[in-house]
Amino acid sequence: MKFKNAFADLSIHLAPSVRPAWRTTILTSFLLLPSLILAGCGGGSEEQKKQAAKAAAAPVPVVVATVIQKTVPIIAEFTARADAKDTVELRARVEGFLEGIHFEEGRPVKKGQVLFTLDKRKYEADVQNAKAQLAKAQADLVFARDKVRVEVAQARLDQAKAQLGKADLDVNRLTPLAKEKAVPQQDLDNALVEQQVARSNVAANQANYNDVVLNQKTSIDQAMAAVSAAESSVQNAELDLSYCTITSPIDGLIGQRMVSVGNLVGRGEPTLLATVSALDPLRVSFALSETEYLMVARRMSGSARKSFPFDLILADGTVFPNKGLVTIASRAVDEKTGTLTLVAEFPNPQGLVRPGQFGRVRGVADTVENAILVPQVAVMEQQSAKTVYVVEDGNKVAVRTVVLGERYENLTIVKEGLKPGERVITEGMQKVRPGMVVTTENPIATEK
Repeated sequence: MKFKNAFADLSIHLAPSVRPAWRTTILTSFLLLPSLILAGCGGGSEEQKKQAAKAAAAPVPVVVATVIQKTVPIIAEFTARADAKDTVELRARVEGFLEGIHFEEGRPVKKGQVLFTLDKRKYEADVQNAKAQLAKAQADLVFARDKVRVEVAQARLDQAKAQLGKADLDVNRLTPLAKEKAVPQQDLDNALVEQQVARSNVAANQANYNDVVLNQKTSIDQAMAAVSAAESSVQNAELDLSYCTITSPIDGLIGQRMVSVGNLVGRGEPTLLATVSALDPLRVSFALSETEYLMVARRMSGSARKSFPFDLILADGTVFPNKGLVTIASRAVDEKTGTLTLVAEFPNPQGLVRPGQFGRVRGVADTVENAILVPQVAVMEQQSAKTVYVVEDGNKVAVRTVVLGERYENLTIVKEGLKPGERVITEGMQKVRPGMVVTTENPIATEK
């Protein structure tokens, strides 16, 4: 209807003699237009089909890598936690008021450095009192060792023995004379009485001498015990006095102080004052499975232990500049986790790593001789199987099922399924199917 109206409007402005011919020409053109359009559409569709078929027959470009073979180390990596080799809690071992703090919190301290001082006046007085008791005990020992009483008792005993000897002589001399009536019987009887008295006197003086000797020995033992007790009291008093000055037992890093100057510490229990940790060397512990432990243990056996260092990877991904060596292995495998803990020591002179930090330790756990390697990007998973696309003779694509081993950098060890020198597709796997012909472009290097 629009074309008809436009045609009518245009014919009004033409001359009467021209109108019939013009109408015929225009009408013919409109009748031929659909045919031309249909003809043009039909011809374009055939061309596109030819181009599509040609494109489908062209080889697909892919990127390949050559399978290589070489001896590679197997790197093992484990989650690790840092800890101080030695950590000491500084506590007040005697009761007293805190007089001074002589360190900066969070700073390194040296062994023997004075850190805290307590009020020591009471303990100084205790030392003086203990020394006085020691002096008295030593004097008592000197008195107990005096031998005057023993010597007096010995003299009396000797005198009694002499008197007994004279009495024995008198009796022996008068006995035969009395029998012959040469002397009166009364003289012999008096001599016998004096002999009996002398014997009794010797027995009494012998008992006295023994008692004096025993008493002296007892007094000496008691005095020596008193001296020992007094010496112990002096040592204890001096020890308590030394506890008033608290020094660092190790070189390390001291933490935050737990008390302030003027506080009463050590009453009832040892008050925690601060904590010192030795950071150089630093211990790093990590757990590994039984299989991993066996690999590591074989490399650590004998002299190889010194040549089996570990790297420490920090939480920010950087590698700690110093390497560590394993120094301790747990006695047994943990029954709950099935793992065994190893401890490695790392030099940490700058104190960069602190106790409690987490990271990863990495080391060469094993070495695979003549390993077959492919890039990890070439490996696909199909129905729980590991596969790769291989470009065979004639650039035809074939799919291979492979058995993988450990990883090495950006490569994977292939235990079964590939041979050295074969080509595997690393880019363009989505565009190919087994049996297709491909062209290889931009081959990448599989070694660094």
